Amino acid sequence: FIPYAGVTVSNDDYTAAVAQVLAPDNIKVKGIHTCTDKPEAIQQAQCIAIGGGNTFQLLALLQQEGLIGPIRQAVTTGTPYVGWSAGSNVACPTIMTTNDMPIVRPDNFAALNLVDFQINAHYTAKTIPGHGGESRDVRLNELLVLNPQLKVVGLPEGKLLELVNGQWYLKGIDSEPGLLFTANQEPVELKPGPITI
Repeated sequence: FIPYAGVTVSNDDYTAAVAQVLAPDNIKVKGIHTCTDKPEAIQQAQCIAIGGGNTFQLLALLQQEGLIGPIRQAVTTGTPYVGWSAGSNVACPTIMTTNDMPIVRPDNFAALNLVDFQINAHYTAKTIPGHGGESRDVRLNELLVLNPQLKVVGLPEGKLLELVNGQWYLKGIDSEPGLLFTANQEPVELKPGPITI
C-alpha cells in the first residue's frame, strides 16, 4: 500500500486504517514506507494499492522515491492495481484532472500512464447556488480546449472502473452518471456495465 497522498495522516496510521478494512478478507497490507528497497518491494507485491489524499503530494513522493517506472512495469506485467481518488489520478497519463490544490510541486505532471485516458474522481455536475466559480464541466472543457487529444472519464462518488480481459466496466452504487468527455463534443453518459472509453 502506498499512503503518500495522506498529508494530514501519518503513513503508519493510513496504512493501519487500510489494513483494518481489508483484514476481514484476509488481505495483508504492507506500507511501502516501511520497505528498505522500495522498487524491489513493488516488484514482489501481489497487488499495488494507492490511496486518496493530495495528488500533487502523492506524485511528488512517487517521483522522489523512483517508483513511477517500477509500478508501471509491475502493473503492465500483470500485478493488479487498485487506486482510489488520488490513486486513480496517478493511474492516468497525467494528474491534470485532479481536483486537488497544488500544495507541493512535483517534477512534472506525468503519472503512471496505466490507462490511456484521464479520470476526474469525485465528478459531479452539481453546482452550488450563488457560487460564482467554474463548475467541474467548465474546468474539464478548459482542459480539453488546450489538450484536445485527451479523453476524460468523470467518475462520480460510489462508482468505479474495472478492467477485465481488456474490457472496461463501470460499476458501483446508483449515483450521478459517469460521463466521457472528449474535445468539441457533448459528454457521453456511461451506463453501468461494459463501456467503451
